Amino acid sequence: MKTSLNKAIIYLQGDKMIWLVVILLFLVSMLAVYSSTGTLAYRMQVGNEKYLLKQIAMAVAGLLLMFVTHMIDYKYYSRIAQLLWILSIPLLIYTMFFGTDLNNASRWITLPFVGLTFQTSDLAKLALIMFLARQLSLKQDQITDFKESFLPILLPIVVTAVLIVPENLSTAMILFFTSVFVMYIGRIAFKHIMMLFGVSVIAFGIFFLIIFALPDSVLKHAGRAATWKHRIENFRKGNDDGDESYQVQQAKIAIAKGGIFKINPGGSDQKNFLPHPYSDFIYAIVIEEYGLVGGAFIVCLYLFFLYRCIRIVIKAPKAFGALLAVGLGIALVIQAMINMAVAVNLVPVTGVTLPLVSMGGSSVIFTSIAFGIILSVSRNIEQEENVEMA
Repeated sequence: MKTSLNKAIIYLQGDKMIWLVVILLFLVSMLAVYSSTGTLAYRMQVGNEKYLLKQIAMAVAGLLLMFVTHMIDYKYYSRIAQLLWILSIPLLIYTMFFGTDLNNASRWITLPFVGLTFQTSDLAKLALIMFLARQLSLKQDQITDFKESFLPILLPIVVTAVLIVPENLSTAMILFFTSVFVMYIGRIAFKHIMMLFGVSVIAFGIFFLIIFALPDSVLKHAGRAATWKHRIENFRKGNDDGDESYQVQQAKIAIAKGGIFKINPGGSDQKNFLPHPYSDFIYAIVIEEYGLVGGAFIVCLYLFFLYRCIRIVIKAPKAFGALLAVGLGIALVIQAMINMAVAVNLVPVTGVTLPLVSMGGSSVIFTSIAFGIILSVSRNIEQEENVEMA
């Protein structure tokens, strides 16, 4: 048994601590998904085991993809990034007009013949961060030039964000500001970053002023604009009306029931009242069943993962590897923090999932690929260190 374990550890190259974080997050996911899908299983007249087995299958698929992607030399991802980003643009356009409508939003594409759905913004996020790392690394010699570096790097960010905005504003905003942060790490001139930040704040301010100025009768014909308005109003005023406020209220009750420390797997009561407790609000279920200590443990896992990504950046000999690891790492951690902030009512309801913990399909797959790419950079660094020591 010990020999088999040692062999498995040898095959899992790269940062072993990141592998540990992945395993722990998947274990938390198994417990939380099994517990939180009770009401869904009852509604669908199936057993809880169906959703648990589905999540286990997704975890296994994710780990396999992580293993495969981490065995590929990260330098190949430079060309793959370019192809993925180009592919993501027509897919996002197709999704806007012909996407599958789920939960009042057209964010998914249904694959023909197999009937599976995947969220195109998940692919676009991964592709953009990879492509951004490629562009930044290629332009390091002229990185402070406005026309030669700043504008060509900014263009794909704006195009991708604009295509995601109509059906998923929160994801578009998270992706945009994450990309700006990666640009800063990639040594884009600080004055250009501040100019972009200022213009972005003004643009978003005008955008929301227009939304709040228009009556609901007009907004209901403008896609999800009415939903964005109501979510912000409910968050600002603390209204008890509307689905979003109901979600927040139930999440608060779940957190209050959890207390400081608790070990009560499967004992959540709020899973019967909280909409989507297995995805958007799974963090509230974790706290209800394991207390604030359990919730803090999840936060620490993501922060520890970010710390390990920063260590990779420090050791990476090439700009592309460093930017790839830190870009994907920051994107995943920011998404996790936003999801948890929604659960504790620090920000308006967004609909983003908790990476590797929430029940999901395409989100688990693309998140696993992102982890695998980060581990690929780490594996390459380890190999170079071993060659130097030999």
